[in-house]
Amino acid sequence: MGNPLVSIIVPVYNTQKYLARCVDSLLGQDYENLEIILIDDGSTDGSELLVDEYREKDARVRVIHQENAGVSLSRNRAIEAACGEYIRFVDSDDWLPENATSLLVSAAKEAGCDLVIADFYRVSGTRMSQKGDIDEDQVMDRVEFAAHMIENPADFYYGVLWNKLFRRSIIMEHGIRMDAELSWCEDFLFNLEYIRYAETFRAIQEPVYYYLKRKNSLVSQSMNIATTIRTKIVTFEYYNDFYKDVYGDDYEDVQGKVRYYLLSAAKDGVVMPLPTTRKKGGSELSPQTEQELLGKVGFWPDFYYGRRLIEEFLHSDEVLKQLTLDDATLLWLFRDIRQFGRQKEIAAITGQTPQRTARTLSRLKRGEYVAMRTDKDGMLIVAVLEKGRVCLEKMEEILRQFGSVCMDGLSPEESACFTAVEAKVRRNVREQVKKEHTTGGESHG
Repeated sequence: MGNPLVSIIVPVYNTQKYLARCVDSLLGQDYENLEIILIDDGSTDGSELLVDEYREKDARVRVIHQENAGVSLSRNRAIEAACGEYIRFVDSDDWLPENATSLLVSAAKEAGCDLVIADFYRVSGTRMSQKGDIDEDQVMDRVEFAAHMIENPADFYYGVLWNKLFRRSIIMEHGIRMDAELSWCEDFLFNLEYIRYAETFRAIQEPVYYYLKRKNSLVSQSMNIATTIRTKIVTFEYYNDFYKDVYGDDYEDVQGKVRYYLLSAAKDGVVMPLPTTRKKGGSELSPQTEQELLGKVGFWPDFYYGRRLIEEFLHSDEVLKQLTLDDATLLWLFRDIRQFGRQKEIAAITGQTPQRTARTLSRLKRGEYVAMRTDKDGMLIVAVLEKGRVCLEKMEEILRQFGSVCMDGLSPEESACFTAVEAKVRRNVREQVKKEHTTGGESHG
């Protein structure tokens, strides 16, 4: 077999200042069997013209123009268009060493690896430093690779896309795509999904990428304390599910390290930590952080604590400890509603992404909690099996426990008042959502 085709995907949005350096480094690779997909995401600074100039200069350059849709949807569209045996991702303000692609492909071909990960250079002003994590050039299986990752769970090295070579057939076979509902960390979740299906991994120590650290990047502008917490919780659920799948019955051996992800900070500062103080048996928001959050994001900490308490109840029950919170949420939904139009309706009801919903449905079906089929009209029909019904009975008891905690110390009159107010709040929220839906969101000022 000759040199396989490599598809290099480059989302472009208003980076005209850096774009020539990036594309020139791709065209100057000593590995020539490339297709370079430049996807212009509605640029207005001249980048949209420059990509067309490169297409005219070199037949390996393919250009896609689209209205601004964001980096995740841009990458997803380019994945659909890619033809290569391998895929790699490059950001349009970064660039590659001349031998970057040949190093990655050689490493993949030598041992038939599904994922190659490599060191990179971080560039900040005039300073440049080499970054990496796995010190040995070695071939690993999934468990061995996951064991390395768990030691530095939020490290750029594992979280980003651009220091890796992916096998396109795995991406396409399993429908792995970027989660467009997240403004950052979507690359880390893509990596976790891919690793679930990859079998062999290799780490090389020669840097294959120049990453430019910019102060006013889109990521740094979008981060605030509220989005940090929301994204951290979402990514932790993916991360936790990933290690449950990888380790199976041995998950408890690494559970403590998995939970440490909530407290870990990326060395390069993008995946920010959930501010906490560590305590035996778990983590808890510090009084200072809680006060700051209450002032800035209102009742969000209440959601955090409520989820934590329900998870503790689930984990303390021998029957329910096998369920994730996503599993329990869907199973509870199926208690009363058994017929849906599509999986996306379930996702909308539960607030999960379609990808998470698909994985959760698969787990519940595989665990024989539910049975599912699609009728002639395309409706999804769900039946709760005996194992699921036993869990529902346990969950009813858990919700009673949770309710008693919420009402602890309240007089009967206060409890009745709270219940009435809570019902009114829920009605207000539902009515506002319906209003938003019918007006197209015009009420936002």
